[in-house]
Amino acid sequence: MSTSSNTLVFNASSASTFLQRLLATDNSVAPLVLRIAAGVIFAAHGAQKLFGLFGGYGLEGTGQWMESIGLAPGYLMALLAGSAEFFGGLALLLGLLVRPSALVLAVTMAVAIATVHLEKGLFMANDGYEFGLALLAISVALVLSGGGRLSLDRAMGPQAE
Repeated sequence: MSTSSNTLVFNASSASTFLQRLLATDNSVAPLVLRIAAGVIFAAHGAQKLFGLFGGYGLEGTGQWMESIGLAPGYLMALLAGSAEFFGGLALLLGLLVRPSALVLAVTMAVAIATVHLEKGLFMANDGYEFGLALLAISVALVLSGGGRLSLDRAMGPQAE
């Protein structure tokens, strides 16, 4: 009985430590600036894919396009990319679970760059990867820094030294 309860205590303690590390951030304003800009962009792009807002094609149209470029099944890929962008963008705006949200967004941008934009070169005028690269860099910076000032992560978690 004591071994079982010790294991439970250890697991609860490990989970608590993991959550503290996940939420830890400092009071810097730099992540706030990155979170707001990237959060708006990601949420808007996700809303295009999921709901057809802002001139987007919604899940059906985005899914058909993704299928046409080899990302199959297209509907599922559109749902995954749209959800990552929309909900990840909202999480960045709130400063909630910034590190895991930014990690998912970084992977999403890496996939977009590799599958859609890389072969077209750097510049956006040619549908290149410069915009995706900028969003990838912001996402990686947020994975490393956490939410910073005015984030829910900071309000709920320990403060980094």
